[in-house]
Amino acid sequence: MIERKAQIFNIQKYNMYDGPGVRTLVFFQGCPLRCDWCSNPEGQYKGFQILLKKDQCAHCGACVPVCPVGIHRMDAGGKHIVDRDIDCVGCRKCEHACPESALAIVGESKTIAEIADIIEEDRPFYETSGGGATLGGGEVLSQPQAASSLLQVCKQRGINTAIETCGYARPEVIEKVADYVDLFLYDVKHMDSDKHHELTGVRNEMILENLKWLLDNRYNVKIRMPLLKGVNDGEKEILQLVEFLKPYQDLNNFKGVDLLPYHKMGVNKYNQLGWEYPIEGDPKLSDADLERIENSIKKYDFPVSVVRH
Repeated sequence: MIERKAQIFNIQKYNMYDGPGVRTLVFFQGCPLRCDWCSNPEGQYKGFQILLKKDQCAHCGACVPVCPVGIHRMDAGGKHIVDRDIDCVGCRKCEHACPESALAIVGESKTIAEIADIIEEDRPFYETSGGGATLGGGEVLSQPQAASSLLQVCKQRGINTAIETCGYARPEVIEKVADYVDLFLYDVKHMDSDKHHELTGVRNEMILENLKWLLDNRYNVKIRMPLLKGVNDGEKEILQLVEFLKPYQDLNNFKGVDLLPYHKMGVNKYNQLGWEYPIEGDPKLSDADLERIENSIKKYDFPVSVVRH
């Protein structure tokens, strides 16, 4: 019998932001959204990705002969070129050959048991802090079978589970994993569907319907709202979110709202992927902006906090 695998791009230990207590955060590859502010662009696609630190590349050509599919080449001027029209096979030969450590291959396939054993390593921290495992990405629900399997194994081992999700998945996918999730960290990026499509490439009707289903069926949900100045920080946008959540504010399974201020942690990754960063200017909110939004939500007796990574 072939054991199910997951395509992941990172496992982060001792995480304190994505769920209660000390967490092990597993990053799944693949995401149906293309958010302009994405801080993990290397996780948007399920295939292997090549990160090139251009300022470290010595243009020595050591990576060229070892690549089995010809992704690396030297141009007429002796400059190293990455041909991103060719799919990387993930052999990592170029990464190992580079004398300047300028190359990194993102993505690996691991069995559910392998990932679960890595999560298991920090059980003492979970037990003392009330922590556990959080599955994120990318978008964890873009690999529903693998996600469900890993969540079930964690529950069988008595490990608390959370998933960080954009909620853009078929309802049956949400329903398949829900019984194995102790906490949904659920992104609400914009309440207006047209604006949501402009910012992320998809409309939000399915996202909001899935959110309603989870809340109505008493699954634990904490809302996470990425905030960008001039994009979704206005009183109108905040009020739309509050109005949507009002019917659930007295339910024990509604765990409040986390405000996630925009940051530039992903900018360098775009450059390393050879992509143009989609955001012009700096939509970072000031402390006064964040206090204003936090107080606006508190007026409605919603639990709310600003989460700074």
